[in-house]
Amino acid sequence: MSETIKRRDVRVWALWLVLLAAGGTFALTMGVRQTMGLFMSALNTSTGLGVGSISLAFAFGQLWWGLTQPFAGALADRVGAGRVLLLGVALVALGTFITPYMTSTAGLILAIGVLAAGGAGMAGPAVLMAAAARLTPPEKRGLASGIVNAGGSFGQFLMAPIAAALMAGAGWSLAMQIMGLLVLLALPAAYVLQGHAGQHAAAGVGKELSTGEAIRQALRTPSYLMLAAGFFVCGFHVAFLATHLPGVVALCGLPTEWGAWSLALLGLFNIVGSVAMGWAVGRWRMKSLLSLVYATRALAVLVFVFAPKTGPVVLIFAAVMGLTFLSTVPPTAGLVAKFFGVSHMATLFGLVMLSHQVGGFLGAWLGGQVFDATGSYDWVWYLDIALAVGAALIHLPIAEKPLPARAATA
Repeated sequence: MSETIKRRDVRVWALWLVLLAAGGTFALTMGVRQTMGLFMSALNTSTGLGVGSISLAFAFGQLWWGLTQPFAGALADRVGAGRVLLLGVALVALGTFITPYMTSTAGLILAIGVLAAGGAGMAGPAVLMAAAARLTPPEKRGLASGIVNAGGSFGQFLMAPIAAALMAGAGWSLAMQIMGLLVLLALPAAYVLQGHAGQHAAAGVGKELSTGEAIRQALRTPSYLMLAAGFFVCGFHVAFLATHLPGVVALCGLPTEWGAWSLALLGLFNIVGSVAMGWAVGRWRMKSLLSLVYATRALAVLVFVFAPKTGPVVLIFAAVMGLTFLSTVPPTAGLVAKFFGVSHMATLFGLVMLSHQVGGFLGAWLGGQVFDATGSYDWVWYLDIALAVGAALIHLPIAEKPLPARAATA
């Protein structure tokens, strides 16, 4: 009896170690990336490039973060998540560290948009969620995905005030370089999360399809395509807020600290939203939960547009949006796993993340373009409301069921 208890305790500790490694990595990479909006004004003053040009670098980063994830996922499925995470963390640190030395749009695109964003994509949710799913019992995967996702939110909550304090005490350039070095704390997670899908198949889960066959099957599945379309909207919304919310706060005539705390509250309340969503996916239909999240976003933005822009209103808005910010990830990842199984999850979820980041590119880029053209962000808010309503509706026809066992990984 005592031996059984010991084995159970070992499994519990091993599970928490996996979740700590995956969630901690996401906390560091996402935390650093999501605080870059705080450096927008300083970069503009230092380079004189204009908000529109700098937004292009941020927008390219959103796109590249998404583009790397299907390939990083396929590589992790093949050679193991640990090696991919090791390279990704190193690239995030390098790109962030050299950003202050960039004085042209091309240089910023290289540092922010290629190195840092590409590294964050390699150490991003496609690889981390799949690694956690592979090492987690099936009945715990929903909650596990919520906890890993909450790690990214905790990183944003923690890193935004740290970045603001460093900027005030050490200057923006040194602050950004310190943020880059902090990412290296995620390197030990590469050892914990090593392994690949082939090992999972060898453990007794059949792997009937090649990667190419799995992708072709996914692209012929209407429910998968509707899921990707909804995640496109999520990317638009998240990237716009992460990049331009400090600018929105500044337009309200509020000090910089309000912008930092609004980003922090996005992260703090997303912890609650992510864990709650991870718990909910095992109890309600995931497509219904996604529709509810997008409808809530549309209503919250609509209220914010017409509300007085005071400090408390901004923080309340940030808190409400935080509850929905990345809470779309657990049910989206859950639906991918439910459709196709876990053997190709890193690749197939990576493709959905690519759709997310195409939306992210447009959200970050259009925000800067609209601001340069009109001096406000109003038209982006209107577009965001329309997209959120569309996303709420497009999830309703999704057929939430596994594909036939002979065609998908069981």
